[in-house]
Amino acid sequence: MPSAAESHPPLRVALLGCGVVGTQVARLLTEQADDLASRVGARLELVGIAVRDAAAPRDAAIDRSLLTEDAEGLVARADVVVEVMGGTEPARALLLRAIEAGAAVVTANKALLAEDGPTLYKAADAAGVDIYFEAAVAGAIPIVRPVRESLAGDHVRRVLGIVNGTTNYVLDQMATTGMGLEEAVKEAQDLGYAEADPTADVEGYDAAAKAAILASLAFHTRVSLDDVAREGIMSVTAADVAWAAQTGHVIKLLAIAELRDGTSAGGSAGVSVRVHPALVPTSHPLANVRGSFNAVFVEAESAGELMFYGRGAGGAPTASAVLGDVVSAARHRVLGGKGPQESTYAELAILPASAAVTRYQVRLDVDDRPGVLAQVAHALAEHGVSIEAVRQPTAPGGADAEGGVAELLITTHAAPESALAATVAAVAGLDPVRTITSVLRVEGA
Repeated sequence: MPSAAESHPPLRVALLGCGVVGTQVARLLTEQADDLASRVGARLELVGIAVRDAAAPRDAAIDRSLLTEDAEGLVARADVVVEVMGGTEPARALLLRAIEAGAAVVTANKALLAEDGPTLYKAADAAGVDIYFEAAVAGAIPIVRPVRESLAGDHVRRVLGIVNGTTNYVLDQMATTGMGLEEAVKEAQDLGYAEADPTADVEGYDAAAKAAILASLAFHTRVSLDDVAREGIMSVTAADVAWAAQTGHVIKLLAIAELRDGTSAGGSAGVSVRVHPALVPTSHPLANVRGSFNAVFVEAESAGELMFYGRGAGGAPTASAVLGDVVSAARHRVLGGKGPQESTYAELAILPASAAVTRYQVRLDVDDRPGVLAQVAHALAEHGVSIEAVRQPTAPGGADAEGGVAELLITTHAAPESALAATVAAVAGLDPVRTITSVLRVEGA
């Protein structure tokens, strides 16, 4: 008797892109062909790989006879289209063409989904085909499916994540070796963790795109890239990292999406989504995420606290997530059914950055004389911000205050971002305040 896979016609898979991830997807489709056929119920036949230059050097794992520069023609003859080319165009046009032709779509393109995901979701829904995108967020870590499906019966309250491996590696190196930011970025580039132009990583654009996707899924509300307040790590100094260690914290670039009910500080109900460097207590699970690894911490009403941890980038890890989506989409082609659709029923308000509620740790140089702390405390009180702790620490290098200048380290209680920002501005204008050395948010406490 023929197996189920042998009795069903092969499913034609088109691959758009043959970079680091695309090469690994092609390799796994070939090397694991028998296992994938058993899982799907039909063989997966890689019918072509669309590239910009078919004559360019390729990994030996790539069958060059599959390479084509005719992406539109390839899409037209596929049952499942896998897009790992990146960028918004021509990726968007090709995926829409694939959907219109009735093909299921698997994409790792976080930038496209964050910018114009609803267009793709709407087209896929109208055509009755699947669109999967597990690999678009945190590489190999299964986070999209758990949030979209496993927690569908729960209420997610907050998502807190390290979703960019490059910046996590850079900050981790600064913390463990004492090197400066530029040196750590250069090392990340030498090791292949960072691109020649690391702007998307170090300025937070990559993490912001992933935050928009996670927030949309978690809160059943459309969140675009423009809705995400974003700050990168370029202002983080070696001194910031050293002071963080002295106060029991590490600095991480965090993607934060949270549901605000309007009853606590801040007073506004809706969804707050932001990306910025933050102080994380060393007791928090995210503080121990090292190197280029990623982790996403989810807080849900019934499930409680969950953490998803693993490699957030790299060819093989990301290809693993892509292949998982390919299997799901292909099984639906064989057995019938359809994956989850976009869920936007909540239609919650997207709160501005000023409405986010957080805590600050402010480091400032002041005149070393009586009464200065009272002036600073008064400025905070005028803006409705209370002080949790004040330290006058010894500098990380061991030197005490010199030249009539003292350093203060002030940690606030939670308050709206707008009040905290106004407070910092007011403190900076006080006569005894020489300079505001550092302002960092505190999360996860």
